[in-house]
Amino acid sequence: MNRQQIDALVKKMNVDTATGEVDARVQEIVVRLLGDLFEAIVDLNITQTELWKGMEYIADLGQANEVGLLVPGLGLEHFMDLLEDAKDEQAGVEKGGTPRTIEGPLYVAGAPESVGFARMDDGAESDSVDTLIIEGVVTDVDGNIIPNAKVEMWHANGKGNYSFFDKSQSDFNLRRTIYTDENGSYKAQTTMPVGYGCPPNGPTQALLTLLGRHGQRPSHVHYFITADGYRKLTTQFNIEGDKYLWEDFAFGTREGLVVTAVDVTDEAQIKANNLNKPFKHIRFDFKLTRDTQTAPSTEVDRRRAQG
Repeated sequence: MNRQQIDALVKKMNVDTATGEVDARVQEIVVRLLGDLFEAIVDLNITQTELWKGMEYIADLGQANEVGLLVPGLGLEHFMDLLEDAKDEQAGVEKGGTPRTIEGPLYVAGAPESVGFARMDDGAESDSVDTLIIEGVVTDVDGNIIPNAKVEMWHANGKGNYSFFDKSQSDFNLRRTIYTDENGSYKAQTTMPVGYGCPPNGPTQALLTLLGRHGQRPSHVHYFITADGYRKLTTQFNIEGDKYLWEDFAFGTREGLVVTAVDVTDEAQIKANNLNKPFKHIRFDFKLTRDTQTAPSTEVDRRRAQG
């Protein structure tokens, strides 16, 4: 069966049979994807058993709530970032903004809000994990400060687990929203995050194993940055020295998004941060691009957890 025959069959089954109101965009996408799938079935000689094993895998993936893991794990989320980069360039979006990268599946809406500073951790790991101070400034691409920018941050604990999904942690542990102060600055006191791995017995890791791949992420911190008149930025930084820094199974590491956690032992700096022991320090600034009528939207409408 050639592509012309396949397209005619798909049209007969999914276009000509329509008797109600049609969503033209949904129809367009379904018809194209079905045509591509049917063609792949022919080209790869996919058997009925293989087809149904694939359908069972999709069912297992949904049941395990791992769709958000597999999408970045297969590179689809990173591909969309690269595509958006290309769209920005084509639309003439101003250059020099902080690079975007994947959101991942572990954001939770509703984190506590503050201005300028927030402590993100609940103190449960104070004796076992290094204290980390993260600070920076939000500006436009020309360096003009942006006060009242909304900085949403979230990351894993010292075991590589995220609150809300890990029920042993307190609500919104290691999740905060900080509005920049009059100087465009934000500052967070937290703990050093640890990279995580896909559930070893889950469907995502099962597929990655068949592909000969690991399911590990390096240590990182996620961000949403929003401000009036500017395009929303979805990004994260990954921390230098991690074994998986450039081998992130989710392909989230990008040039310009790698930071170094500096050890601070100076007593004056320890005291200035109201601490009683050495800590680690990361500086990460953001440059936002202006929103224009021709700039592609950076808002992504997707299902997210609500705290």
